[in-house]
Amino acid sequence: MFGQLEDLLHRFEELQNEVNEPQTASDTQRFQRLLKEQAELTPVVECYREYKKTKQDAEDAIALLEEEKDPEMRELLKEEHSEAKGKLEGLEEKLKILLLPKDPNDDKDVVVEIRAGAGGDEAALFAAELYRMYAHYAEARRWKTELVNADETGIGGMKEVEFIVSGRGAYSVLKYESGVHRVQRVPETESGGRIHTSTATVAVMPEAEDVEVQIDDKDIRIDVMRASGNGGQCVNTTDSAVRLTHYPTGIVIYSQTEKSQIQNKEKAFALLRAKLYDLEIQKMHNAEADLRRSQIGTGDRSEKIRTYNFPQGRVTDHRIGLTLYKIDKVMDGELQEIIDACITADQSAKLLKMGESA
Repeated sequence: MFGQLEDLLHRFEELQNEVNEPQTASDTQRFQRLLKEQAELTPVVECYREYKKTKQDAEDAIALLEEEKDPEMRELLKEEHSEAKGKLEGLEEKLKILLLPKDPNDDKDVVVEIRAGAGGDEAALFAAELYRMYAHYAEARRWKTELVNADETGIGGMKEVEFIVSGRGAYSVLKYESGVHRVQRVPETESGGRIHTSTATVAVMPEAEDVEVQIDDKDIRIDVMRASGNGGQCVNTTDSAVRLTHYPTGIVIYSQTEKSQIQNKEKAFALLRAKLYDLEIQKMHNAEADLRRSQIGTGDRSEKIRTYNFPQGRVTDHRIGLTLYKIDKVMDGELQEIIDACITADQSAKLLKMGESA
């Protein structure tokens, strides 16, 4: 590990020199590429430099302790050494996490798809609540949310909703939300007071660029039509809605939230690229069974990951065994505690796997 860290430190110093060279700034693409690499290495290098300094402090304390005769000073030196040793252990663990292989999609924006599952109208209401939960979470993170398509019911529910979340590190955080979400509560229409269980499926996909997913024109059919439902004065009077059909996969995309046909087409293609890219990711995951087992859960869309129990006011994430008794706050978008716990559990699983293979 420390050999790798020395190599990274050397590379970081090289980057600093290259970035500071006058001729580098004239090549915009190269300059941006160097800055990006430098930014990625900075957390590792800063932590490693702190580790080296702390290690030196610990060694200095031991050296002084061997020479020191004064009892009071010896106690102080022992205390300094003990503190440095404890700090070293924490920094070493942090370095291991920083050196874990990074998901190449972590910095990408995401496309989120929520579909109502078992439970009829109640499942559609729950799907709409999940959409609002993620929209509030994104707003708190100062991320941008764009609605692509929503199949709404007449009572405020959503059979299906697709939206894009744009913001730094969106996929690195929201990827833990993929799976089946279950709600347990008494529906407003339930006269007997019985608790019903409904489900909704969440799929979080990294947004893909044109260069990552090639779509052949002959594989696509584009239909334009009148939009339906809410959407402003012009939305129902012009052929602004767009439907894409991808023949090889059978994927159908519908986008109608914008008044402009061009904008709806752009959103539809963004969603299609994300879905095709996601299919490739799923294939890779299936081929890398060991990697999937080293992560929390299986990453399978059919896996039940979380239960929202309204009568008991609790939210339970089944992958990590975490239960929080603040369902109202969670449904209002306060997801960070759950996501942080998922990230920690995922890192721990990967570190354990790395230790087994070492």
